[in-house]
Amino acid sequence: MRANRLKNETSPYLLQHANNPVDWQAWSSAALEEAKLKNRPILLSIGYAACHWCHVMAHESFENEETAALMNKLFINIKVDREERPDLDTIYQSALQLLGQQGGWPLTMFLTPNGEPFWGGTYFPPEARYGRSGFPQILETIHNYWIKKQSEVKKNVEGLRTALANLEKSKSGAEISLKAIEKAALQLAQEFDNVNGGIGTAPKFPNPTILELLWRTYKRNDDQVLRDTVLISLEKMCQGGIYDHLAGGFARYSTDAKWLVPHFEKMLYDNAQILELITWAWQETKSPLFAARARETVSWLLNEMIVDGGGFAATLDADSEGEEGRFYVWGHAEVAKILVKDTRLFAEAYNVTVSGNWEGKTILNRNTAPRNFTEMEESTLANCRVKLLQSRNKRVRPGWDDKVLADWNGLMIFALAHAGVAFDERSWVTASCQAFNFILRTMHQDGRLFHAYRNGKTKHAANLDDYANMIQAALLLFELTGKQDYLKISEEWIQTLDKYYWDQKDGGYFFTAGDTEALIIRTKSCADHATPSGNGVMVGNLARLFFMTGKTNYRMKAEETISAFSGELAENFFPLATLLNSAEFLQCAVQIVIIGDRAETKCREFLKILFSTNLPNRVISLIDPDIELPENHPAFGKQQKNTSTTVYVCIGNTCSLPITNPIELEIFFNEAL
Repeated sequence: MRANRLKNETSPYLLQHANNPVDWQAWSSAALEEAKLKNRPILLSIGYAACHWCHVMAHESFENEETAALMNKLFINIKVDREERPDLDTIYQSALQLLGQQGGWPLTMFLTPNGEPFWGGTYFPPEARYGRSGFPQILETIHNYWIKKQSEVKKNVEGLRTALANLEKSKSGAEISLKAIEKAALQLAQEFDNVNGGIGTAPKFPNPTILELLWRTYKRNDDQVLRDTVLISLEKMCQGGIYDHLAGGFARYSTDAKWLVPHFEKMLYDNAQILELITWAWQETKSPLFAARARETVSWLLNEMIVDGGGFAATLDADSEGEEGRFYVWGHAEVAKILVKDTRLFAEAYNVTVSGNWEGKTILNRNTAPRNFTEMEESTLANCRVKLLQSRNKRVRPGWDDKVLADWNGLMIFALAHAGVAFDERSWVTASCQAFNFILRTMHQDGRLFHAYRNGKTKHAANLDDYANMIQAALLLFELTGKQDYLKISEEWIQTLDKYYWDQKDGGYFFTAGDTEALIIRTKSCADHATPSGNGVMVGNLARLFFMTGKTNYRMKAEETISAFSGELAENFFPLATLLNSAEFLQCAVQIVIIGDRAETKCREFLKILFSTNLPNRVISLIDPDIELPENHPAFGKQQKNTSTTVYVCIGNTCSLPITNPIELEIFFNEAL
């Protein structure tokens, strides 16, 4: 009798497996108890809805009656959505890497009934190929290993337990100097491809936190090589096949060195981070390319990624009709039928050929365009894109994972709000506020955040990244709107983090709260992955709260967090870009005080200049003339000049002379920063 127990789950990924003949169940204490009662090892399978190879393994193995029967006979089978349970994914991905294997999805781990790993891998084919054993053979081997070689299982478990314990620890050190940050940026820049952009060869990931590190260092030291490294990377991504030239938005990564062939899924977190970077690049260069990509990406977001109520959905799948990329690629004859007389121009601009550029089909891109096109030609190309998009919209769409994740929403709320004021698109800021309010309304209960929401159900206690990214978003919305509620909730969430997540012994924040479900370890890290490190983001949040409120406990906590992890720089600074970026912000904040009325015309003119200027370390305090700044603020005691809206720009403890003319503020930024 089958006992697949996934049908009542909310995760689209788990629901994809609800009709498998495998006796799947979600991770729970009951599942572990069943494994103990039956003395069976656990087969843990972790993936996500937009994962191509997860689909492949599902079709080949989990939908196969014979393979499923073997799984059901020998194991307790647990299916996990890594986006819903990043805490579990972090632990077992780390275990796989400790076994000497490269991590990834689908993750296939074998655990004791206590949840302790002893062996694993990623994708396994249904029969031996690619140098890998077939999955049924793996199942038999692990079963025999479990039955006949318990001493070796115990040895593996104990070895991994000792190694995994290091995930609970951090290596402390001193403060991080600007010189150390610059050294890291310069060394990382040497890893970039100066022709095609991005780090190394294939595959290529956007690596937005590293690009931010290089950009910040350029802004501080005027290193034009760093500037060009970032701009080349962004330009190549914006023109490559990794970008959806018809509907907007960026795919997860490129499988080749030239950004042509993407892994076609679109993730909310990638698009949030890239949107922030291209907004910065546009502020600096006023490039029409970056403006267009920002607007198109936001258009995609608002058209395709908003759930009922205003939150942002997680992902769009790579596959449709069982094929990766099918929704996005084109044949020459199909393009010609739609565009007719404009086919030649479009083909020249977007690399459309009879033979195609990928598996006989064409991935639209402009990195191969042989020339610049006239304004009239660009207008024609825009019309062509509209026609092709209308045709594409009739195709079977990729799967949409509409669960709302607090951490990813925090990243997008922040990026969208910042882009909204930079491009003077107030509706974008409104959408950001609506998404923030959605999280508060549906995923905030009894003073605590939750991680995931779908179909009216809130699931899983929030992790550090949920709080960190939502606090970052709240502080920006406070800066942009002046509404005290955003500041209030930020400070309340800081108190929650300090109470339930802070490591009282060694400093830094644990990934999970101390009063939530006990896992085999409680991880603590400052390493960036596809998203910024929660501890790194928290350093920036604490610094910003100090600059906004003058409360020295925030600065002290920021410094403690830096010290908790700074010793790791000597071993490997590659994954620590967010920590470095936030440490720089703490030391180099540009505190801008506007004394005036937010509704007054001149005040709005000042804000428009500030929002259109690239100031990565900007902190804006807009106060009424009768309100005093904190005593430790460098502009404390300063007042309006001649009762007119007045700006002071403070770097360190030194402030500018009073600025009362918006043109003077532009001149100041051009000359002083």
